[in-house]
Amino acid sequence: MKTILSIFLLALALSCSSPEVENKLDVNSVITDAGMVSGKLVGSDSVKTFMGIPFAAPPVGEFRWKAPQPVQSWEGIRECVENPASAMQNPPVPFFAWSEEFLIPKEPISEDCLYLNVWTAAENPDEKRPVMVWIHGGGFSGGSGTVPLYDGEELAKKGIVVVTINYRLGIFGFLAHPELTAENPDQTSGNYGILDQIAALEWVKKNITAFGGDPDNVTVAGQSAGAFAVNALVASTKAKGLFHKAIAQSGAMFNRGTGLVSGIKGAEERGQELTKGMGIESIAALRGIAADSLLKIPGRFGPVVDGKVIPNVKETFENSAHSDVPLLTGWNADDNVSFGPEVTPAQFKENAKKQYGGRAGEYLQLFPAENEVELKETQGIISELNFGFQNYTWAKMQTEKGQNDVYVYYFTRVPPGEPNYGAFHSAEFSYAFHTLNKWNRPFEKVDYELEENMSEYWVNFIKTGNPNGKGRPVQWPVFDPQNPMVLELGTNINVRNIPYWEQLKFLEEFNK
Repeated sequence: MKTILSIFLLALALSCSSPEVENKLDVNSVITDAGMVSGKLVGSDSVKTFMGIPFAAPPVGEFRWKAPQPVQSWEGIRECVENPASAMQNPPVPFFAWSEEFLIPKEPISEDCLYLNVWTAAENPDEKRPVMVWIHGGGFSGGSGTVPLYDGEELAKKGIVVVTINYRLGIFGFLAHPELTAENPDQTSGNYGILDQIAALEWVKKNITAFGGDPDNVTVAGQSAGAFAVNALVASTKAKGLFHKAIAQSGAMFNRGTGLVSGIKGAEERGQELTKGMGIESIAALRGIAADSLLKIPGRFGPVVDGKVIPNVKETFENSAHSDVPLLTGWNADDNVSFGPEVTPAQFKENAKKQYGGRAGEYLQLFPAENEVELKETQGIISELNFGFQNYTWAKMQTEKGQNDVYVYYFTRVPPGEPNYGAFHSAEFSYAFHTLNKWNRPFEKVDYELEENMSEYWVNFIKTGNPNGKGRPVQWPVFDPQNPMVLELGTNINVRNIPYWEQLKFLEEFNK
């Protein structure tokens, strides 16, 4: 009560001051619904940055594996100038093409992780700037909103408010178990990380006006696991009305066997097997185990299609029951994170017969593997389309089942320098964020031109739902499933036919 009274008195004092003071967005005193926060000024244009604003209570103790709880209000001004804790995960170690710029800070890492960051160049809270809420990737087991390449300063300079968020990961964010389902009023379990994202969007709706943002013009965006999450949010009834546009880069939840998503029954069974294997008799006992110990438990935990938080996404779109919002989506030419176990051409063809039955011959025409060279190329295409098929399907279904436009890209620029994994999974988002200056590569003029154009396309979309605008080199066409054209973002920017059209159509027919 004392905190609420303090906030009221401060607001009253501000309302009685001069118009000049009244309209100023002071980085040292921004009022949120839980208390006042202060941030810091960064960059030559004085972007106001707030790091680590809590949007929910710490999900620890009795709140572990429960929906996010309301933030406890605080007295005085909460200083938000340091990186908040990333969600519980293994320490960051560079691998594949992902150097330290793609990874979380080495510390802090904590179960107490439900914080978000805000970048704004607004001078007053009445400006109603468009807002982008970014959901990080990392396979639902790693990542955070404070990855260096997610820095929002440059996009904030372009007139939007940038918000990056944390959410619970791995076993902490996605454990399903019959006992957890029984104690939940919604009679479900396993999607705590997705509920965290919804809580962050609710925070934005309530509070972003104080940072010069427009709660009625919010774009939810993400890459990889973040794009899967955006897809889930677009399908979920629990997120309706919390955003107005969507950006999904390399990921969605449309086809079978993504490896990241499971059904509620199977997820509950795996959770039960886990507790039995540990000799744990109750969830209460499991809540008593230290977070570090839980982190060591092997296994993959991801979103659960439960019909409560996440419905069957494809059916939701077929019924036009999704949040019908403008969509910007696409994938990368070398989105091949993994080829899976090594196989010979003979084994590949045998596996095709088992998986595709009477259509195996057609499949092998489109995905040939007569020798090792063909097999390697085919495996690269298959791995790329693990992402590409998802985003193609989303674009097609939104066009056919919704009223709002879709814009599809295909990223082909190979970042210069080493290691060279082509236009690899995650290579594109630093161009869109305008953060190449934070990535240690020998970038060339063409990279900086692509960065400027991509970031402008993205910002235009965030502002209006249309990426096109004055100064862009190419008019990005609205996606048409009957004549699918995409915007190629590479050494050159141009409109081209969608890649692997015949393969995509085969996969689409097979996954009906």
